[in-house]
Amino acid sequence: MNARGFELKSARFLAADCLRRFLLPGDIAVDATMGNGHDTQMLCELVGESGHVYAFDVQEQAVANTRARLEEAGLLGRATLFHCGHQEMAQHVPTSVQSVMFNLGWLPGGDKHVTTHWETTRTAILAALNLLCEGGVCMICAYPGHAAGDEERERLTMCLAALRPQDFNVLHQRFINAGPGAPECFILQKQTGAREITALEK
Repeated sequence: MNARGFELKSARFLAADCLRRFLLPGDIAVDATMGNGHDTQMLCELVGESGHVYAFDVQEQAVANTRARLEEAGLLGRATLFHCGHQEMAQHVPTSVQSVMFNLGWLPGGDKHVTTHWETTRTAILAALNLLCEGGVCMICAYPGHAAGDEERERLTMCLAALRPQDFNVLHQRFINAGPGAPECFILQKQTGAREITALEK
């Protein structure tokens, strides 16, 4: 960190920094891909004792790792963990939320053959956008550099670019000199009076 306290880092860092500026105690947030629980813990800390986090992962090891991390930090009571794919988000989150966070790809340290895929990711993002309250934000970190990740990044760019600006502001962040495979971040904020999204372009 330099003397000014600002460092331009990865897309993932920028997404987390945005959430730290946005979320307040008492908010409701979703971690759509809990992984090893780092983001779930961060969200639990940000929403405070009066808020809540709903977290999803299809891998049992990810759920176990996240549960252990939250227990150690004394934060488990602030979260509900679901051992299922994030495409089931709409069936499990009972209220509108201030924020949804996605980290696509595979479980860090896990089997790289088990990764997110566009068809289920598309369903989850559609649910997330409709769960957001007005002014709410959705952060999506995409990881190209492998077949599934390349497809997700390409489809995300196309689908999110097609959203009406009256419904969502959409920002795409990428480091143009980082080389192939560097993570990219999409930040969406729901507009006042946004209509329900019935489908994302395929």
